[in-house]
Amino acid sequence: MTDRPYHHGNLRRALLDASAQLVGERGPAALSLREVARRAGVSHAAPAHHFTDRRGLLTALAAEGWGLLAARLEDTRAAGAEFAELGVSYVLFATEHPAHFAVMRTPGLLDDADPDLLAARDRANALLYAGAGVPESDRGLAASAGGRGRVLAAWSLVHGLAVLMQEGLVVPGPGEDVAAVARAVTAQLRDA
Repeated sequence: MTDRPYHHGNLRRALLDASAQLVGERGPAALSLREVARRAGVSHAAPAHHFTDRRGLLTALAAEGWGLLAARLEDTRAAGAEFAELGVSYVLFATEHPAHFAVMRTPGLLDDADPDLLAARDRANALLYAGAGVPESDRGLAASAGGRGRVLAAWSLVHGLAVLMQEGLVVPGPGEDVAAVARAVTAQLRDA
């Protein structure tokens, strides 16, 4: 049992929040349902009401992350921003939601066939392609360099920057913030 009584009102949300907190501290591989339950202030059996196992919980957290990323990209596109600004939004998302970003990058711990995960991931990917002006016909494996290749090059660039920032290997300099660093990097896309 826990030290405090159940009081959340929304068990699923409480478990996801506790999971994000733990992943942020220890990484996705170290997540345990028992520790999540303890952090959420519920019995160790409570997570089974929403998630069958650790994999289910991590998958739900990853799906939530992809959904948050998609929402960020939608907001960026709705503001009329250019393609490079989608990359800035990606880096900002990753640095503002490091636990979600970490789980999204650990497919071996996830149920890759989960419909919620697939839908959220597809939504974010579609926004990246649409932002680059790539028609659906150019999104396949044999797509032209100007289609899928452009998106993959940009995604690789901003994903790498996000990971470097998350690992503390790249930090904003004096007078800079994450967005400024990301804009300096995405500017390289225009110059290429």
